[in-house]
Amino acid sequence: MKEEYLGRGMAAFLLCLAFTYVIFGGAGRTGNGWEYRWQRGLIQKTEEMYLSGAAFVSKSESASLGQWLLAQAFSWIPLPGYLEEKLPYKTAVEDEETIAKILENQANEEHFVDENGKLVGGAEVVEDVVPQQGQPVIDMSIEKLRDFDYLLGTFYTVDSSTMIGPEQLNADDLLGRNMKIDTGTEGPKILVFHTHSQEEFADSTPGDPNTSIIGIGEYLTQLLNAKGIPTLHDTGVYDIINGQLDRSNAYENAEASIRPILEANPTVEVVIDLHRDGVAEGTHLVTDVGGKPTARIMYFNGLSRTRTNGDIDYLYNPYIQDNLAFSLQMQLASERMYPGFARHIYLRGYRYNLHLMPKSLLIEAGAQTNTVGEMRNAMEVLAETLHQVLVGE
Repeated sequence: MKEEYLGRGMAAFLLCLAFTYVIFGGAGRTGNGWEYRWQRGLIQKTEEMYLSGAAFVSKSESASLGQWLLAQAFSWIPLPGYLEEKLPYKTAVEDEETIAKILENQANEEHFVDENGKLVGGAEVVEDVVPQQGQPVIDMSIEKLRDFDYLLGTFYTVDSSTMIGPEQLNADDLLGRNMKIDTGTEGPKILVFHTHSQEEFADSTPGDPNTSIIGIGEYLTQLLNAKGIPTLHDTGVYDIINGQLDRSNAYENAEASIRPILEANPTVEVVIDLHRDGVAEGTHLVTDVGGKPTARIMYFNGLSRTRTNGDIDYLYNPYIQDNLAFSLQMQLASERMYPGFARHIYLRGYRYNLHLMPKSLLIEAGAQTNTVGEMRNAMEVLAETLHQVLVGE
C-alpha cells in the first residue's frame, strides 16, 4: 500500500511538471498556444501506446525536457488507454450504469449505424485486392503457425480495445481441438440465428426478409441440410423494440430465446450467429469463386477482455479457447479451399453470445454494399467449408 501511494505521488508530481512545462512554452514552439502543445502531447502518447510502430518511425532521436516529463507521467498514468476505452471506469467493480453501457457497446459497436440501420461511417475500410483462385500465397505449415507473430499478423485483426497473447493463440492447442460433430446420432446438429435481423443488402427489397440476412441464413440452412448436416434456423427478431430498431439489448434478447431452443434440442453442437458487416460505401467485399462473384466473410471472436481493465467477469465465457479454435480451423480451411474468401479473423473485447456453446461462431458475411446474389454465392462456399471442418477428414 505504501508503494502504491508513493507511485501515485510520483505520477502526480511528474504530471504537474509536464503540464507546467507544456503550458508555459517548454514543450515545443511549433504550435499556436498551450492548447495545441497539450493536444499534441496527448496524441503522441496515444500513438506510442496503440500505434507503436508508426510512433517509432516518426519519433525524433532527441527529446526535450518537456517531452521526457510527459513520457514519465504517461508511463505512470496511462491516460490514453483510459480515453480509448470511452467508458468512465472509476472502480475495479463497475456500477450498474457502466455495465449497461458496456452491454450497449457490445450490441452497437459491431456496426456503426443510425436508428434506421443506415451506415453512418467509422467502419473498417477493406481493400478489394484478394488472391486469385488456385494461387495460395499463405504459408499454413504448422512450423509457421507456431510463430505467434506470424499467426497473429497473417490471420487476425485485433481491435484496439482488447489484447491477446501467445498463451491463447497457440497453434498446437487450437488446431488440436476436435471440431467434428457426432454424425452417428439423430437430431439437429447446427443452429443458425441472427442477433441483428434487420440487416439488408444493396438490392434488398425493404420489408422482405427473404432478401435480408434472415433470407441468407435460410439459404445456408437449406444448403447444410442438403449436405446431410441437420440444421435449424431461428428467425427470431431481437433488435426491434416497440416497432423501432434498437440494438442496445439485442444480444441479451437473443440469448433469452436461443437457450430454450438449445435445451429442447440437446443434439445441437454448433451455434452460428450470422451477420452482415458494415463498411464504407466505396468498399465492395467480393471475390471470384468458380466464376461467380462471391461476398467475402469474416469470422469474429469476442475475448471478454478490455485492454484497460482485463477480463470482464460479468461477460464470462468458459469456451473462449474453443471459440478461437473453431474460427481458426474455419479460417485455414477457407484459405486452403477458397483463397481470399475469408478476411482476417476479428478479435474484439466483448462476448457476443459465444459462450452458448464451445463450437460457437459469429460470422460477418458480406456487407451492405453486396448484392443478395453475392451473398447466396457466399453461403454455398461457407456451407462447403463448414462441412469440411465439422464432418470431413
